[in-house]
Amino acid sequence: MKKQFSFLFSICFVFNHLFAQTYSNEFLAIGVGGRAHGMSGAVTATTNDLYSSYWNPAGLTQMQNPLELGVMHAEWFGGVAKYDFIGFAKPLSSVTKKRTIGLSIIRLGIDQIPYTLNLVGADGSINYDNVSQFSAADYAIQMSYAQELNKNLSIGGNMKIIRRVIGTMASAWGVGADLGVQYRAGHWRLAAVGRDITTTYNAWTATLTEEEKQVFARTGNTIPKSSVEITKPTLFLAAAYQAPLSKDINLTVEADAGIATDGQRNVLVSSKAFNLDPRFGLELEYQKNIWLRAGLGNFQRLKNEQDPTKKELNMQPNIGVGLRLGRLTVDYALTNIGNVSAVQYSHIFSLKLDFKSKQINP
Repeated sequence: MKKQFSFLFSICFVFNHLFAQTYSNEFLAIGVGGRAHGMSGAVTATTNDLYSSYWNPAGLTQMQNPLELGVMHAEWFGGVAKYDFIGFAKPLSSVTKKRTIGLSIIRLGIDQIPYTLNLVGADGSINYDNVSQFSAADYAIQMSYAQELNKNLSIGGNMKIIRRVIGTMASAWGVGADLGVQYRAGHWRLAAVGRDITTTYNAWTATLTEEEKQVFARTGNTIPKSSVEITKPTLFLAAAYQAPLSKDINLTVEADAGIATDGQRNVLVSSKAFNLDPRFGLELEYQKNIWLRAGLGNFQRLKNEQDPTKKELNMQPNIGVGLRLGRLTVDYALTNIGNVSAVQYSHIFSLKLDFKSKQINP
């Protein structure tokens, strides 16, 4: 019986937070690509491949190939949650008037969750054959377009469709848009991205059966209702410096800052009206074939284990490496070195396939 109550409490906990405004659609804040994770997400100003569709769609105009395909897989919380990305990007026009399109799919899912609602029969008997399984999964389809206005300035945008499912109990559809800009001048790169600039609305539909509602009611749990979840706009500002250290080695240093106004978050600068979440990244490139990366982000203030009345500043260090093997680029990131932050470390791999460069006719 305890297992049944525990499960019902967990489901109601999820539902009670589904419709809160802070941390809405947070699966889209995780990030994609081994390069970006190795630099703690500080890539908004320098992203220049198909993964730009997530970080800054304006960066798609800096692609050097007529077509790029990419995939990423990561596992969180000891493999319980799986996070996947697949996408492509393709320039449409000549070098003098760069225009690029892209399409990508993101999924965060927890599969094979035991559904114990019918574990205990009406007569109090326990039958494990009545235990089934379900998945809780979030999906996003992003359609991207970017255009270079001149040799220094690019703009780009995403239209995204959101699909979220919790077994047969609830599901949601949502739609939103992102807009990004990237400016290049000498060794400097500047960028700004507005995510969910239109405000993203997820319309949730609760689909519990009458039997499920009765069990929820008997056990003192709140019966979830259909509602609308709102994701407010978030602004990202970024500045980067890129310069050669020698004939074969190039340096990239970048600092990004996310600014959210959807309620108080546990970030470096936190308030109900304004939240500032900085991150920093470093990358060394050798002959455009090998990359070494490091990043620092996820700044939080956590309670001291010995004295809960005190809080300590916590941060998450990441490292990464990239290797080009012909047309294939392999990127790897180890997040949370030494388990310093409260987040468990994860191994992240991503692949990018570059099709052979050629002149694209206008």
